[in-house]
Amino acid sequence: MEMIKKLGASIREYKTASILAPLFVIGEVLMDVLIPYLMKLMIDYGFTPEDMSVVMKVGALMLVCAIIGLACGVLSGRYAAIASAGLAQNLRRDMYYNIQEFSFENIDKFSSASLVTRLTTDITNVQNAYQMIIRMLIRAPIMLVFSMIMAFIINAKLSLVFVLAIPVLGLFLWFLMTRAHKYFKALFKVYDRMNTVVQENLIGIRTVKAYIREELENEKFKETSEGLRYNSMEAEKLLVLTNPVMFAMVYFCTIVVSLIGANMIVVETMTTGDLMSLLTYTIQILTSLMVVSMVVVQCVMAKASGDRIVEVLDEKRVLTNCENPVYDVKDGSIEFDHVSFGYGNGKNILEDVNLKIPSGSVVGVLGGTGSSKSSLIQLIPRLYDAKEGSVKVGGVDVRDYDIETLRSRVAMVLQKNELFSGTIASNLRWGNPDATEEDFRRVCDIAQATEYIESKPEGFETRIEQGGRNVSGGQKQRLCIARALLKDPRILILDDSTSAVDMVTEAAIRKGFREYIPEVTKIIVSQRVASVEDADIIIVMDEGKVAALGRHAELLESSPIYREVYESQMKGGEADE
Repeated sequence: MEMIKKLGASIREYKTASILAPLFVIGEVLMDVLIPYLMKLMIDYGFTPEDMSVVMKVGALMLVCAIIGLACGVLSGRYAAIASAGLAQNLRRDMYYNIQEFSFENIDKFSSASLVTRLTTDITNVQNAYQMIIRMLIRAPIMLVFSMIMAFIINAKLSLVFVLAIPVLGLFLWFLMTRAHKYFKALFKVYDRMNTVVQENLIGIRTVKAYIREELENEKFKETSEGLRYNSMEAEKLLVLTNPVMFAMVYFCTIVVSLIGANMIVVETMTTGDLMSLLTYTIQILTSLMVVSMVVVQCVMAKASGDRIVEVLDEKRVLTNCENPVYDVKDGSIEFDHVSFGYGNGKNILEDVNLKIPSGSVVGVLGGTGSSKSSLIQLIPRLYDAKEGSVKVGGVDVRDYDIETLRSRVAMVLQKNELFSGTIASNLRWGNPDATEEDFRRVCDIAQATEYIESKPEGFETRIEQGGRNVSGGQKQRLCIARALLKDPRILILDDSTSAVDMVTEAAIRKGFREYIPEVTKIIVSQRVASVEDADIIIVMDEGKVAALGRHAELLESSPIYREVYESQMKGGEADE
């Protein structure tokens, strides 16, 4: 019920359509139930050579009922389609908007492939189920009840056969629903895995080709596809029983009614019209049960999908504003005060970090893979919260800032640079929606991206493909740096964001930082000593701790880790020369 309430909250403006659809269904059912009774009257009282007026009157009434039933059926279908499509639209929007509110910690709980499946396949299943519920699931029970009433009115004794048939089918449907649900639940998890496999393969198809790993990718796809096939078959093994059982019950009831009814006609306790209408009601009653079974199957699928949708809707943003947030970042000074941090409920990967960084400084962060360099700098714009201690920007705890204000003043070029389909200009405007071409040129000069842009006939209107596939790694990094500079930040963080550019270009970028944005605190995260050796402060990270702190010359004397990295890289450079 909790899941239904959550999903039902997304009906909103489509409540009217959701009410009108079943109302028209009731009208359609009433007409369908009335027609067999009129047919009985026509058979029993109309077919006499002397007077055909009964046939004409009853026939005209049947035609009117058929037209009214048809109109009600069309309108119920129309409003059911509007309501179900509207629910799907609102659910998709509610999920998508909630995902946009996720912090990094929330995002870590779901894979992108899983979210895509939930936004598409799962919502489609709920949409189909909702349309069937407000139309077919309303129609079937009402048809069942009204047809049963009419059947008992015509012949109560013969109608007892339905009293025996309905519980049998009800038990069967209950068995079906309880057994099939677990397979559908597993099925959608396999869909997530398949989407992940396909997504990874298509995004990395060039790498797959370069390493000749098509066979491995085929095996991964085959394994996932086999899991999909197995769970689908297990569910279908149960669902395939539906039609045979339902039809067997229809034929059984039809035969019983026909045999007993024919005998009653002979002994004159029943008319031919009674038998004909009773057979029609038999079909209506049992067809209604078949429809219920179809809706039950769809609802079993929809329940598994609904659980997954609600899981996303219920996910609450971990990071929120405090009661009276600060809306001004006065400068780019940074302080880590006894900071410890770990992802989720896992062990800490940063332990008791203490740092003080003056505003306008150039800071280098150096360390090997797994030294928690990226985790350290992600605490500054409050992408995550420290478990212990505090991180301060401009002398204020980051948890006391309005999140949008803080992140608008802390520009961060992530380790994985991301460009979006559109133009160079549209990508740069992520940094400032109101930026002019003059602003573009200013930041591109600093990021050393001007030469590349001017080499393109369309300039800033050059098209960028999804993910920046038509742009080299170095060009992508420079465009991302330019985009970050457009934010006019107090703090600029480059998380290994110049790894794809040559040393000369990187030096020119660092020079541009010193000349054009001296007041901005610049944090350069890298594994290359050459990228940080001219920094005002170099932080050496090792196993989640600050192993050393100082300038290049000082660290060569005092830090064995820094000296070892420097010597290994310098020897490597000499060897290359």
